Amino acid sequence: MLAAVLVGLWAVGITAALSALAWLADQVLLVGDTPVPRWLWAVAGLGAAILAGGPAVPLAVLPRSPVIRATGRAWALAALALGVLALARAVPEQYNTLYLLAVAVLAAALTLGRRPAPGGGSAGLAGGLLALIPWLCLTALGGLTETLAAVAAAGALGWLAARLLDFPGPRHPLLRGLVAVVVLALVSGGTGLDGTNVATLIAVPLLGFAVPYAGPRGTAVLVGLAVFGPLAFVEPVQTTVVLGLDDEPRWVLLAALLSAVAALMCFPLLWLLSRRTVAWLVASVLGVASTFCHVVVGRPGLYGDDLFVVLKARAALSNLPPDVHARRAEVYHRLVDTADRTQAPLRHDLSRLHLPYTPFYLVNGLEVWGGPEVRAWLSSRADVDRVLLNPRLRPIPSPPARLTGHVTVDGRPQWNVTAIGADRVWATGDTGQGIVIGSSDSGIDGSHPALRNGFRSGTDSWYDPAGGTRTPTDYGGHGTHTLGSAVGSNGIGVAPGARWIGCVDLPRNLGNPAGYLHCLQYMLAPFRYGGDPFPAVDALTAAGIVVTAAAGNSGARCDTVTDPPATYRSALSVGAADRAGRVAGFSSRGNGKPELLAPGVDVVSALPGGGYGRLSGTSMATPQVAGVVALMWAANPHLVGDVARTRALLVQTAHPVTDGCGTGSALVDAYAAVNAAQAA
Repeated sequence: MLAAVLVGLWAVGITAALSALAWLADQVLLVGDTPVPRWLWAVAGLGAAILAGGPAVPLAVLPRSPVIRATGRAWALAALALGVLALARAVPEQYNTLYLLAVAVLAAALTLGRRPAPGGGSAGLAGGLLALIPWLCLTALGGLTETLAAVAAAGALGWLAARLLDFPGPRHPLLRGLVAVVVLALVSGGTGLDGTNVATLIAVPLLGFAVPYAGPRGTAVLVGLAVFGPLAFVEPVQTTVVLGLDDEPRWVLLAALLSAVAALMCFPLLWLLSRRTVAWLVASVLGVASTFCHVVVGRPGLYGDDLFVVLKARAALSNLPPDVHARRAEVYHRLVDTADRTQAPLRHDLSRLHLPYTPFYLVNGLEVWGGPEVRAWLSSRADVDRVLLNPRLRPIPSPPARLTGHVTVDGRPQWNVTAIGADRVWATGDTGQGIVIGSSDSGIDGSHPALRNGFRSGTDSWYDPAGGTRTPTDYGGHGTHTLGSAVGSNGIGVAPGARWIGCVDLPRNLGNPAGYLHCLQYMLAPFRYGGDPFPAVDALTAAGIVVTAAAGNSGARCDTVTDPPATYRSALSVGAADRAGRVAGFSSRGNGKPELLAPGVDVVSALPGGGYGRLSGTSMATPQVAGVVALMWAANPHLVGDVARTRALLVQTAHPVTDGCGTGSALVDAYAAVNAAQAA
């Protein structure tokens, strides 16, 4: 008996620990921008199965007690199931539908075609609905195909659990329940990608205490409904810490914990539901309650990822007029004409199939609402270059808290402003007046004292495709801080005399191609609220717009500049420097990028609510370069729109900084750049 207790504790403990460590390692590698082949996660799952189930094998054959041997066999088979189910983790996390279908196939194969014996279906339905209610209230479903795949996976896993738990083990309900907890922990250890796996491990195993009262068929329903919660209502990609612990991960964890509490409540509930009539009555009540929770309290509907379709045709952007205004108009018309002409057949087919879409012109593409089956059809078309996933964040009960700050400023230039000599430029009377800087970020607190006077105003100066706000609003705080470093007054901005316009493309810390393009198009041709907006960085550059992009915060390796648009040749990528003028340890570098550095450590700037705060990152450095461009163009209006000459002057006047990667990065010098602009 003692050996069985120790083996059970080991199996649960090692499964939980390895799942948590695997998720933590995945997050560390993700933050460090270190690619890891997906098949390694499948191998790790096999290793976990061996470690967790290995001690159960001798328990299945050595003891004299047939009950203990049966227990050991159940645990060994559950560990085998863990290893087999983990094979599905070779599927990349962004293809969650394919992963769920793989789990459904593997789990069904493990049952060897045997159906659970009849009995207990109504009681299991009641318990499963109780365990599902937290997910219905706090989280949201994905797309239609993804949800149907989750139904298939949950059904197969419930069937598998019932098969594993249909064995001649202990007769005492409490002892049998403890055995079932271990079995469900092992099966849960092989279920779910990334954070979904952790959520399943929290929510499902405690249902084991209710298994003795559920019956075989009831166990299948009970476990199937419980595991449907994390599989259907959690998007693995959205459990990342990059999104923020007070975003989706917070609500997933809360739903999992409440589901675990509900699982414990299933123990007395199913014990009381010994009569079938009463069980069906309670199941009906819980069915109504769960529907009410989802429709009234939760977020009903489907919120799966959609698609971004890039067409093969490209607008010719050579031989443009020299005048910047004429050039921008010509670029705009060429892009729109190309999009209207070449997208017409696809738009017609999408309308005929009743598939919603949004066309874009800056990149000749369309956002299309559809799942894997639509993607396969689109990929087969001769006019389509490629089809990208367009991730959509699922709604959450309440938005994450915005950044706020309590740093005191006194109007004197901040250290980063003086480090690049912007205050010396101000002394000449040049503060960037007459130049407009555009911000695409989490939004902007337009009422902030350091920013409100710089807003260009008018109905075409603010665009929020995410939330539809009519005045500058910041959902997170990042955008207010970065814009403050570019144009903020009170000593925080490089070009406090410049005006600004803004667009929201990152209301939460995970974007998508369509969201970015909404704002990039707006920067080329701003339009009033409700107006018709109708490769991106190349087009903006051709139109005479300098695009500055953060190099990233993935560390000191020489291959860490990997995220667009910083990787694009036509984007001016910016890294971060510290107070000593060295490349900041977190700043990405490599492959000839970034071209420039600017102060990015402990930068004081504006935050929502009228306060100020210190933040570090290449995002803090990038707007300072935009501010320097504003100073240069204000000093020499003939330079406005001449992106090539502007970039050349910025790089020529910057101070070289050695970073060990041979990138040739240089710390921007506002004073020298403005002097060079005046002489150009």
